[in-house]
Amino acid sequence: MCFFFCVKLGDSATITHGKLQQVFEDDAMSRAQAFPWHKMFSEGRNLVEDEQRSGRPSTGRTGYNTARVTELLRPDRRLTVQVIADKLNMNRETARLILTSKLGMRKIYAKMVPRKLTEQKQDARLSTCADLLEEVEAEPELMDRVITGDEGRFFQYDPETKFQSLELRSEG
Repeated sequence: MCFFFCVKLGDSATITHGKLQQVFEDDAMSRAQAFPWHKMFSEGRNLVEDEQRSGRPSTGRTGYNTARVTELLRPDRRLTVQVIADKLNMNRETARLILTSKLGMRKIYAKMVPRKLTEQKQDARLSTCADLLEEVEAEPELMDRVITGDEGRFFQYDPETKFQSLELRSEG
């Protein structure tokens, strides 16, 4: 609106730029930018909003496509970006941007880390189990109130690889 005011007063582009520098100091618009703006306002422009531009509008990351990606991921979060793009017939980069920017998702890999117990920990577990066994013999209903689990996991199949375990998860 400073340009509009200075043009109405009849100031030249140089004087207008000088006033902008005086008022805004280091935050003032550069001379190269001030002159075209002054010219536009002197030719009758009175709004500072951008005008319509030619070109193709963005159609990839619409709410409709975001909903389609969400519906596709609902039953299976292990789909890759390329598979999502192929199934929905869209650009791979568009699918990736919908997943990361719109849905806030990122890749999560599961990784199994096998661990072996030390002698001290094995002895401590053996002692704890012996104590629990004595308590169960003294009070047989004790096991009805206890939930147990084993930390050691042994598989009779080959666990999946890190890449096979990839899932898309949102931060929430």
